Amino acid sequence: MLLSLESKAQQVSFRTEYIGNSGYYYLPPGEKPKEKIGNAKGSAMVYQGMFSMPLSMKLNENNRPTAWGIGFGGAYVSLKNRNFSQPMVSEIMNLQLGLYHLRPLNDRWSMRASAGMGIFSPTTDFSKITFKNVLASGGLVFIRHLNPNLDIGGGAAINSSLGYPMIFPAVYVKWKLQGKYDVNVEVIEGLELSAGYQFNEKLRLAYALEMNGQVALLQKDGKDVIFSHQYIVTGFRPEVKVGTKGVTLTGMAGLNLYRPATYSDRTLKGVFAGDNDYHFSVSPYASIGLKINFNQ
Repeated sequence: MLLSLESKAQQVSFRTEYIGNSGYYYLPPGEKPKEKIGNAKGSAMVYQGMFSMPLSMKLNENNRPTAWGIGFGGAYVSLKNRNFSQPMVSEIMNLQLGLYHLRPLNDRWSMRASAGMGIFSPTTDFSKITFKNVLASGGLVFIRHLNPNLDIGGGAAINSSLGYPMIFPAVYVKWKLQGKYDVNVEVIEGLELSAGYQFNEKLRLAYALEMNGQVALLQKDGKDVIFSHQYIVTGFRPEVKVGTKGVTLTGMAGLNLYRPATYSDRTLKGVFAGDNDYHFSVSPYASIGLKINFNQ
């Protein structure tokens, strides 16, 4: 639920994603084979945008920032579900506003803190949105700079997704090798793995694995529930710099490997229940995006 806002620059990004049609399955607990749910199937279109802006920033001698900043993120998901015997969520709207703070503690350690609030709704009709669709979140992570290419850390994240504040462990890993060939591994508020080749100053091509998702809070059969929509995708990702003004076009073509889409009770027991593994199977995936860095 936390916004991943660590940029040293003012940035805007937009992305549109297409997840192709595939069957809907249930994986029972244990070693039983997965079961197909009738003729149920579905696809999805995801539209995302993010804006981040440092309010103040100062770099130390190691080029690490002491910074305060704000960020806003939004996502809209259109779920094209077919042949389901029970009603399924057909759209999700997520809007998040956050404040972040970065601070080096010494030559080897830094601290990263964030706090935010968001709307997680199964509708875009604001007249139907209540406080039950609103979540608060925060986090504190201590980061160890092992070498110029590798940072690891841990801490705690807190959010109100269960209807009351709950603390969860937070993990931070960032490993990057730069050059004509580059490797990037990030485990912050999601997962991104990539290995790329820089053809020239304008064009880079990478093979990537990414994990993303959205959440809707709603009532079902008189109970407060969470509808979660996640997806793990992989494929080739080109990046093309346009001009010299910090504009980058991105795309990706490949496969959606795993797309859980299911309800769970808005309780600790419900979130970790072993009988809620309902997911869509492998399908085609494509995306196109735009990033603008105003400090370049």
